[in-house]
Amino acid sequence: MDILDTHAYDRRQRRNTSCVLFLSLLPFFASAALFFYLWIPESTPSLLAAGVKAVPVISLALMVLSYNGGRSLLGVAGGLLLSSGGDICLIWPGLFLHGMGFFALAHLMYSLSFLSSRYTAHSYPSSGIYIVYLLQWGITGAAYVYLLPFLQNSPEPNIFVPAVGAYAFLIVLMATLGARTRHSLVMLGGLVFMTSDLSLALQHFKVVESLEYGRHIVMITYYLAQLLIAVGDVKATMAEEGGDFSKWKKS
Repeated sequence: MDILDTHAYDRRQRRNTSCVLFLSLLPFFASAALFFYLWIPESTPSLLAAGVKAVPVISLALMVLSYNGGRSLLGVAGGLLLSSGGDICLIWPGLFLHGMGFFALAHLMYSLSFLSSRYTAHSYPSSGIYIVYLLQWGITGAAYVYLLPFLQNSPEPNIFVPAVGAYAFLIVLMATLGARTRHSLVMLGGLVFMTSDLSLALQHFKVVESLEYGRHIVMITYYLAQLLIAVGDVKATMAEEGGDFSKWKKS
């Protein structure tokens, strides 16, 4: 097989892989579309609303598991399942703190995954990445300082002031480790996740007036972030396997 045949074969393999991955994502796209179509009002929390909200992220977890196997339960798949627990809690306003706890654990799972060998093997320092780190931590710190007076005026300031601070640390750590991997999808996923959570915090703690499309912004950026992280994790595993199509899909 000459070099032209090899290149053509590689292109076909990449095209086949992209098609299979897209088909694996159809349950996510369908369930996310159903969520936005039904758009159950926040004023009527129910088990149905919780299920409809959580299913897209659960479908991503199952997709990651199908490719990466059980080891991903201590990584991205586990983080996605924990996130679905957070999705369910946030349906009921009284469980907001519990939802934060689920998402904090999810960020720990993502961080563990980003420290694994299939990511660290491709990470290397550069001056540009340190600027990204500085921006991530600077923006997060500034956002927390800006939120602090509103947290102190919340119904339970003794809980929310340290809890939000700890959560902010975990999400910016996750995003920093995501940037360190140098995988573009994972890097972008971490940044979009930070954007989604900042938008949610500004609205939940009454920093901004109720926005007409505020909930849309939170959910679109949230689902997008989870999608980017999940697909990025699958692609990282593909790269680790050396491009062997037969190894990519694990049961």
